[in-house]
Amino acid sequence: MSAYIYMVRCSDDSLYSGYTTDIEKRVQTHNAGNGAKYTRSRLPVTLAYCQRLPDASSAMRQEVFLKQLSRRQKQLMCDNWATERLRFATEQDAEQILNIYKYYVDNSTATFAYTAPTIEEYRRWVADSAKEYPFLVLEKQGEILGFACAHRWREREAFDWSVETTIYLAPNQTQGGRGLRLYGTLLALLREQGVYQAYAVLAHPNPASEALHAKLGFLRLGFLPACGFKHGGWHGNTIWGYALCEPQPDPQPVLPFAQLLEQGTGDFSL
Repeated sequence: MSAYIYMVRCSDDSLYSGYTTDIEKRVQTHNAGNGAKYTRSRLPVTLAYCQRLPDASSAMRQEVFLKQLSRRQKQLMCDNWATERLRFATEQDAEQILNIYKYYVDNSTATFAYTAPTIEEYRRWVADSAKEYPFLVLEKQGEILGFACAHRWREREAFDWSVETTIYLAPNQTQGGRGLRLYGTLLALLREQGVYQAYAVLAHPNPASEALHAKLGFLRLGFLPACGFKHGGWHGNTIWGYALCEPQPDPQPVLPFAQLLEQGTGDFSL
């Protein structure tokens, strides 16, 4: 079951952070005076920030993170949440998505690609990817700020329950909880879909991406030293894993995401 971290704005303009499995009911509980001791004397409260995550344990970890942030950092997350839209990608988003990815191809070792795909290749990739697994974009006033998606981890049938995840943010949009919003929601949707394991392959060194994955609860599983040469130097890979479900002796097939959306089974709300 998905869980949520949230912030409510109190009547004195302070922010209270918490986690819950039912966000609407939790806000109602606060306003009924049956929530946290802090909010009881600062009613009414309004929802200022909400982030979906795969499960309660993940939400509890993120609640600790939220409570450690400064007022300025919390306010930035609230502002971004109020003004930016998280939605499923469409084929029409391919050009903006490609522009974000192309920046990292040309200017970093976050991807080991030397050249970016063509726009035609990327349109097909976005459309095909969105059929199988959630493909999310974060946008503001029509500008895509980042994207997160998943694809098969390996091609053999035994790997049907595992995926590899990908996230990229525009280089000037990496702050304010955007990575958490994209990635946390992606993981929650993959869990709803019936995926068991999510893996991420990160270029090394990449401290910002490693910090995001560790914060979300990924575990570093391995290190491949000097496995790629780019921009005049050798770079490694770290392998990270996130267990979305406990292994079962008879797992149900993971249905294509587009098919699950059509059936309306599960909670695929953003």
